[in-house]
Amino acid sequence: REGGGARRACMIILVVCCIGTQVVTACTTVLATPGSTVDGSTLNSHSNDGEGTVDPRLVKVSAADHEPNSFREIFFAYEEYPRYIGYSRNVSEYFPTKGETPFAAIGRIPQVPHTLAYFEETYGVINEKQVSIAESTCSGVFGAKPAGQGGQAIMSVDTLSQIAMERASTAREAVQMMGDLAVKYGFYGAGSFEGTAESLLVGDPNEGWVFHVLPDDTGTSAIWVAQKVPEGHVTIVANMFIIREINLADKENFLGSTNMFPIAQKKGWWTPGSKFDFTAIFSDGEYAHKFYTGRRIWRAYDILAPSRKFPSTYDDIRYSSPYPFSIAPDRKVELATIMAIMKDSLEGTPFDMTAGLAAGPFGTPDRWIGGDGEAKVAGNWERPIALFRTSDSYIAQSRKWLPPQVGGVVWFGPHGAHATVYVPFAIGMQGLPTAYKIGNPSKLDRRSAYWAHRYVENLANLRWSDMIADIRAQSSKWENVSINLVGQVDKIGEKDPKKMTELYVANANRIVKSWWKLADDLMEKYADGNIYGKPVGYPAWWLKAVGYPNGPPPVPSTAMQVFNRRWRGKKE
Repeated sequence: REGGGARRACMIILVVCCIGTQVVTACTTVLATPGSTVDGSTLNSHSNDGEGTVDPRLVKVSAADHEPNSFREIFFAYEEYPRYIGYSRNVSEYFPTKGETPFAAIGRIPQVPHTLAYFEETYGVINEKQVSIAESTCSGVFGAKPAGQGGQAIMSVDTLSQIAMERASTAREAVQMMGDLAVKYGFYGAGSFEGTAESLLVGDPNEGWVFHVLPDDTGTSAIWVAQKVPEGHVTIVANMFIIREINLADKENFLGSTNMFPIAQKKGWWTPGSKFDFTAIFSDGEYAHKFYTGRRIWRAYDILAPSRKFPSTYDDIRYSSPYPFSIAPDRKVELATIMAIMKDSLEGTPFDMTAGLAAGPFGTPDRWIGGDGEAKVAGNWERPIALFRTSDSYIAQSRKWLPPQVGGVVWFGPHGAHATVYVPFAIGMQGLPTAYKIGNPSKLDRRSAYWAHRYVENLANLRWSDMIADIRAQSSKWENVSINLVGQVDKIGEKDPKKMTELYVANANRIVKSWWKLADDLMEKYADGNIYGKPVGYPAWWLKAVGYPNGPPPVPSTAMQVFNRRWRGKKE
């Protein structure tokens, strides 16, 4: 395609220049509309897939009133721990400790009279109006540098999501607000190998939207588009744009910046009157390797609608569009369905991460990255939805039949989804448990939920196939306990927020305590390659694969006979 080579060359230059400004994150997001779920709730999920240094804390930002003519400060999106230090956000977990210096603002915008309460991890999660957000970094044809680092843009996806949480009462309002802010103040993306654009899934109790944004060609503004997810459908974004043909005249289903058309025309990527494919024009395709995005979309859709028999392979996903924007699932989706998708490692498929020599004798799905080996040997691993390097994942649930303070719940899972427990917290809680508000990924802390789950997941790599069964049994147990608890708390939460807080905090604390005990139980059960003290060794297929039959031969028969005679004689 004309201009594609030059465009990609420009992106390579930009990415090289920007590496190091932010940690690499490569997240998977799934949104189920109310008409697609069993109970009529909106489910919006996100995995925060970094490289072991992303800040894993969940905090609550309180509602606040602001003086007339005041300003909201904007800070660079530093996603590693600590993601923010200072007093501007009025979150005690972000206050400076000894030796820490508050972050300096890179810009400011006019403040509104009142801002809403919401939960926040790296991004805004869900607010008191039950508006939820899930993030996935994408490749884009343009990039920009932030203010203070050689550029002018001050809006990152982190900041956009936070402002939307502070100010938006509906998903549509959040989308329009974020787009307008990005255009007005400039947008900058991650600036690492993964791309310089972003996608957000935005939900509320009634509907869901897909939002794409990238810098414009000047680096001072933005291009954005949003498409409404059809009622009764589920969609997935996995580090690449999915919106194709758009119609901004259809305001019920599309929103966006009008600058996309003249920019595409100026670059020679589109001619008026021809099909305008947003992804083909403004995405830079899959990054890392082929199937990095598509395999996850295929897997989620195959779980949700196996009857559709979607293809697992394709040519160039950027142009071929092998998967639809969204699908109607074969059957109504449950909360447990989304949990299962987030925990998936391609098990039972031709791409099963728990099978084969690469998974080791005990079928671990984890594939470590980097190091001298990869520098010497070119190649790639499959990209599953669940990853060991996830700081946290969550499912935000919005329920229109309940008061917002009770109906808005985040099911929060520390560390890798495949070995986590999703724990519920209602937006109307007066505070979160300490265990979920702390967690330095560089320092083990037994008070931290993140470290409890990280410890267990890493321990499981000693004998994954057996240990994960024990872990999943415990996670299923606690998730079922939590589902029953939510049903009980729904009846009292609005009337007694203090009691609601106590019940949810106690449940979370019990889970963290049980997870540290699980680590000890697993060590006792599986220590030294045994199961409760009984040697069980390695599976036969693996022994053959690694050449065990070709090891040292048996002792020569004559020597064995002598040994046996001597041994028998001593015994007798």
